[in-house]
Amino acid sequence: MKLFWQKAEVQKFEHAKDFAEEYNIGKKDFILASKSTYEAYFAALGLEAHVEYKSKYGKGEPTDEMIDALLADFSKTDCDRIIAIGGGAVIDMAKILVLAGDYSAEEIFGRKVPLKRAKTLIAVPTTCGAGSEVSNVSIAEFTKLHTKMGLAVDEIYADRAVLIPELLTGLPYSFFATSAIDAFIHAIESYVSPKATLYTQMFSMKAMEMIMEGFRKIAEHGEAFRMNLLDDFLTASNLAGIAFGNAGTGAVHAMSYPLSGVYHVTHGEANYQFLTAVFAKYQELDPDGRIKELNSFLSNVLECDADLVYVEIGKLLDQIIARKPLHEYGMKEEEIESFAKTVEETQQRLLNQSYVKLTWQQMAEIYKELY
Repeated sequence: MKLFWQKAEVQKFEHAKDFAEEYNIGKKDFILASKSTYEAYFAALGLEAHVEYKSKYGKGEPTDEMIDALLADFSKTDCDRIIAIGGGAVIDMAKILVLAGDYSAEEIFGRKVPLKRAKTLIAVPTTCGAGSEVSNVSIAEFTKLHTKMGLAVDEIYADRAVLIPELLTGLPYSFFATSAIDAFIHAIESYVSPKATLYTQMFSMKAMEMIMEGFRKIAEHGEAFRMNLLDDFLTASNLAGIAFGNAGTGAVHAMSYPLSGVYHVTHGEANYQFLTAVFAKYQELDPDGRIKELNSFLSNVLECDADLVYVEIGKLLDQIIARKPLHEYGMKEEEIESFAKTVEETQQRLLNQSYVKLTWQQMAEIYKELY
């Protein structure tokens, strides 16, 4: 049994300029970046790399069509190193570029072709949530299916994950909040995963502790106080990424995918809607397993009774950014059952990594509760 694996070397630089100089970025480098971040921190450096902005391919989360267009552009270059500078969407798209062969996103994500690594990938996160820089997962929306699919293979790990807290200073508060909540979800889901080990749980626990403590400070001092905590949140996101890169995520992620796929809700925000409801369902179905240890740990962090941890988490997170009923995103009541069945049909990888493997009927109950 594999207990733990971490491929990417994790590095930290105070400033973008330090990173660019250390890596001697040049003509053989292909940079995929968030346009606003690149223009703010890298454009003035006069780098000779081939640069493409994620916005060229589309808005929001990656789709199969966006990845196919990126693959076509990359195939026209002779670059041998890929540098991804952005959030989870940018890094997830860039991961596909490391693979050999002239294949489509459908062939790659569907595992219809051999997956062999051919390029080097440097991942530079600009949010504090995705953890994609240290995971072996890439997520994309498949437009014809109206849902997301995940590719989880070791061939797409980044070679190096580079943390630069300076890059988070321009992140709008709403994106900061939902991405940090997403990092917490990575940590808590991976903690109770059947694939979790003592090694992965150490990373999960430290990430949860850092994020909850940071949120409590922001709730007390106001959203501007986050600027004092960017290094902590970026580190916590990285720790959570290492945890879920080994142990995986579960039903929270699985249930969010139809909402994201149909109504284009951003990944972190969509996950947030299901967090406490899914864990309350876990608590109801199997209160004496690993969740009992989790509740004890969280009760110490939150200074509350173990029976109230999910109530208190909900209260705290609603102080950071409020949740909304699912119907406010456009979801229709008749989609409650169809969404649940879609998750059961398309997200077995995630459901098998859940603390309790939920049936479509149990998931429908959660959708109905949150509707």
